[in-house]
Amino acid sequence: MSVLEGGILQVFGGANVSDLVTLVWIAFFALTFLYQTRIQSYLALSEISRGLNKLRVMKDKARKDAIDYLVDVGKAPSDPTQRVDQFLDYVTIMPVDMDPAGIVGKIDHVVTTNNDRVRTEVGALLNQNNPVTVSISENLLEVATSLNQIHKIVRHYYLLGKKTNSYFTLVQLQMLMPMIIQEADALLNAVDSFKLGQPVGDGIGPVVVSRLMAGNEKRVVAKDTMMAITEYKGRKLYVLKADGPMAYVGQPGVAIQKIVTEMGVKPSAIVMIDAALKLEGEKTGEIAEGVGAAIGGIGVEKFQIEEAATKAKVPLYAILVKQSLLEAITVMRKEIAEAADKVTQVLNRVIEEKTKEGDDVVVAGIGNTLGVAQ
Repeated sequence: MSVLEGGILQVFGGANVSDLVTLVWIAFFALTFLYQTRIQSYLALSEISRGLNKLRVMKDKARKDAIDYLVDVGKAPSDPTQRVDQFLDYVTIMPVDMDPAGIVGKIDHVVTTNNDRVRTEVGALLNQNNPVTVSISENLLEVATSLNQIHKIVRHYYLLGKKTNSYFTLVQLQMLMPMIIQEADALLNAVDSFKLGQPVGDGIGPVVVSRLMAGNEKRVVAKDTMMAITEYKGRKLYVLKADGPMAYVGQPGVAIQKIVTEMGVKPSAIVMIDAALKLEGEKTGEIAEGVGAAIGGIGVEKFQIEEAATKAKVPLYAILVKQSLLEAITVMRKEIAEAADKVTQVLNRVIEEKTKEGDDVVVAGIGNTLGVAQ
């Protein structure tokens, strides 16, 4: 018998060491069982706290980058810090939806008012009227606002769960944190892309359509939206994209409505080209075909396009280029840029298969047209 075992036996009155170890394990499992929820809550709080710190750093960096851009590039005549901080808490209140009749028009009105106010206030902060600089400043402030809101919402549920000791609130937030951090990180990376003024992944639709517009007369058909008329194998193409190289998405819904109703055009097809979020495991730059209005956003533009197409009984065709959220809002990657040629081939095939000579076709390139001229 060792000296250590002898000492333990003397302390515990000759009890067997293995029995003591067993008692320790039983006590450990009993405590774990009794305080399991509290332990897991502590671990969840710790993990959420680390994620919250990351979000705070991200939103502070986005805010600083926006202010620096307004000062260094926008030549703001005075310190814009206070006005930017007020802007970060700016909210848009959606209209009541108890009666769904006319809700799209109300949302469109509120969103348009919001966009006009943002542009006006950004213009007032700058000492120049360069449309590219103004549009980039708008996007930078929107990113900073989004990160600020994400941080505030996560902080709210973190403090609420901590205050009420709500295990389920904390665990749900803990499980969502990796995806929240991933989305926030994508938004932060978008800041550098916008500052550079280079095309982003979401601009693949405008890139394809700009090739069709090259050498043709362009005109404004809706707010921040340009149109050109060209031909392809006997078909007249009405080609649309947001006004570039500004960082705008335009109003393709209003533009298509004007073409179909006010201009009296009777298209045989409407073809929309847009980026689409890929699923995990799918390759960046893969092309998918489909039917329907290929456009994201709050739903107003989608409704307008579907309404115009339905009334005119025009089929909607979609060509989608798959990419991740990060790839969509950062500088366009090689795989996405190279997909433009393939999209053009698919577009030509769709036009040839779904229409005949003498038909009118509307082709819309959907997406942020930063760095993509017409």
